[in-house]
Amino acid sequence: MRWAQLAFVENDPGNYDRAFWLDYFRKVHADAACLSAGGVVAFYPTEIPLQQRSPWLGDRDTFGDLLAGCRAMSMNVVARTDSHACWQKVCDAHPDWIRVDADGQKMRHPSDPRYWLTCALGPYNFTFMTEVHEEIMRRYRPDGIFTNRWSGSGMCYCVHCRQNFRTFSGMELPRTSDPQDPARKQYIVWKQKRLFELWGLWNEKIRAIHPDASYIANAGGGAMSPLDMKTIGELAPTLFADRQSRRGLMPPWANGKNGKEYRATMGDKAIVGIFSVGLDDEHRWKDSVQNGDEIRLWVADGMAQGLRPWFTKFNAKIIDRRWLPVVEEIYEWQYANQAYLRNVRPLARVGMVYSQQSAWFYGGPQAEEKIEDPALGFYEALVEARIPFEMVHDRCLDAEHLAAFRTLILPNIAALSDEQCRQLRQFVEAGGGLVATYETSLYDEWGVGRKDFGLASLFGASYAGRVEENMRNSYLTLEREPGTDGYHPLLRGFENAVRIINAVNQVDAVPAGESTVPLRIVPSYPDLPMESVYVRAGASHNPGVYVREVGKGRVVYFPGDIDRTFWEVLAVDHGQLLRNAVEWATDEPAPLTVEGKGVLDVAVWEQKNSMTVHLVNLTNPMLMKGPVREIIPISAQKVSFRVPEGRQVRRVHLLAAATDVDYRAQNGRISLEVPGIGLNEVVAVDFEEDAARMA
Repeated sequence: MRWAQLAFVENDPGNYDRAFWLDYFRKVHADAACLSAGGVVAFYPTEIPLQQRSPWLGDRDTFGDLLAGCRAMSMNVVARTDSHACWQKVCDAHPDWIRVDADGQKMRHPSDPRYWLTCALGPYNFTFMTEVHEEIMRRYRPDGIFTNRWSGSGMCYCVHCRQNFRTFSGMELPRTSDPQDPARKQYIVWKQKRLFELWGLWNEKIRAIHPDASYIANAGGGAMSPLDMKTIGELAPTLFADRQSRRGLMPPWANGKNGKEYRATMGDKAIVGIFSVGLDDEHRWKDSVQNGDEIRLWVADGMAQGLRPWFTKFNAKIIDRRWLPVVEEIYEWQYANQAYLRNVRPLARVGMVYSQQSAWFYGGPQAEEKIEDPALGFYEALVEARIPFEMVHDRCLDAEHLAAFRTLILPNIAALSDEQCRQLRQFVEAGGGLVATYETSLYDEWGVGRKDFGLASLFGASYAGRVEENMRNSYLTLEREPGTDGYHPLLRGFENAVRIINAVNQVDAVPAGESTVPLRIVPSYPDLPMESVYVRAGASHNPGVYVREVGKGRVVYFPGDIDRTFWEVLAVDHGQLLRNAVEWATDEPAPLTVEGKGVLDVAVWEQKNSMTVHLVNLTNPMLMKGPVREIIPISAQKVSFRVPEGRQVRRVHLLAAATDVDYRAQNGRISLEVPGIGLNEVVAVDFEEDAARMA
């Protein structure tokens, strides 16, 4: 439940305080540790000639001694290795193991030129690092091996990569990043195949020595991850989500998003969220220390969305002690409340799909803008709406994986196979809701354009053959429902508006079936000179949204990239529109509602004998660009949630405030008021069958 990582540097042996760290692990109730063992540098007395021992190691066994201390406290231990770089003696003995650039030049490490970058897909990993892992496993029998940067440092053109790729594809390695280039497309497939073969090899060799151990790759994530998360979910017994802190324009909920993306294919397997006590910034201040409240907020959001905390400390010598009491405080709270953090299942009814194949084969070099930004926009809208939701992998659209959901969101999920489209149609026809945007389903799973949407029959719209990009000064006009003086529920909150701003990019779509059209597009018109800023007569006003019922389900399709535009400009109207679309498509009482001031990330979970509602306070001027300076408390929140069927409530209490709370139970729902929230609050509900255990 609580992890610690100590990442040794070369001069740690003999210069760090082993007793201090073991005492700290005890203080924070750490029940697992990840300790640096070997690879780039060995922190144990290796007998492999090409593995470089730390020059400070001498006759010590720094890794083994600390591992023994952890085991004396009944902690699990995972050995950390690093395979991305090597010393000169390795290059001299095996020059073919070194990464080669497109010009045929071997590549030194950009940070420390004493080292060479290695090829991840050739003998260095398959032969040398296999020997390293076997030696560590034979000597120490750790519970697993976790490898940093095991998948390489970029594309390699060494002799092994050229030969192996030619054997696989009959082609030369690509010289372009265009995903529609045949060689690039094959390279994406081949590299994954090669890395999964490596994963399998290391796992096999480890388990041959220690059947209860596993290889655990530093891999995974969302749409931008280069390795297929569906396959990772099948291979990995657990995963460590390595998003260590915020950088740039990243909100605190990005940590929880990471957890949801992992759980989309990992299911109920334990997932750990790695966080750094320092800044994980592009400037690489590895010995830095973050502001305490920034650490607290980042970790709180991760725990709310199912991540188990793992702090990582680079350099075992304490330079700045300010982080120590912060982590101790976080871990003490997690330890005291761990029974309520052993989640069985989330109770959210909305799922947001993410698509790696869209990123690989449709987005390519523009994947962040075309795939990730729409997802971030919709994610932010759902957070602001306080709608609990999960992430769904696009290769998990079968009925079993979708059974928990009432509504699916497709934020520009452009690349979908015919089978995936069939699964989505089946979901809607059986009573599910669907909200989709922009070019969703306009491409097949390989990123090849279709003549029409694969989901045209759901959208009630057909592709008219054109996509208009970078529109300026375009709007959406509000349309009253035919035969009434009112508006469709999609326009709730806009009753006094005439029009709102449009998205920036737009698919030219035309009706193909019966639909309600609450919004129509006002095409772009001049924005300068000021005398010219008016709508031109005779301009076409195509549908800005298609709203319809299909089978037993409901569908909302926006032909514009309104979610990506929301992420770019954060217009309140777009956030409200996305919220309305989800609520109309879902068409059932929400499992959780929270009313009050502020920005909250929410989650609702069921445990074996309890349920919890997480309320993480994101209300902060540094919400969109950290670090936060302080946690700013918010006022009372009215909370209402549905109790799982068949459960009887025994007690309701607040874990952060450490107090019981008055509540009202009616029609299977609990209603209460949380007096106020500092960092976070967790409403915990104990069920009747839990009484004996809690006594």
